[in-house]
Amino acid sequence: MVPICIQCGNANNPCRCKVVGPTLGFLAFAAAGLVEWPVGAFVYCFRHMKGRRIMAHPATVVYPAVTNSIPI
Repeated sequence: MVPICIQCGNANNPCRCKVVGPTLGFLAFAAAGLVEWPVGAFVYCFRHMKGRRIMAHPATVVYPAVTNSIPI
């Protein structure tokens, strides 16, 4: 089952609705989370702020970058 994400009300395209960007953004977020969350949890044991930044990376960098780069 492939998740489908819809974002309506934006001005990036004439339809004012995005499907491909948010869906690919979610899949990239999930893939990055699978790698970065365990690494971040391990690093958190020794360096708290560095571990938090690693675990937040998929939500703060990966998802917005992929979602905003695809206008449809």
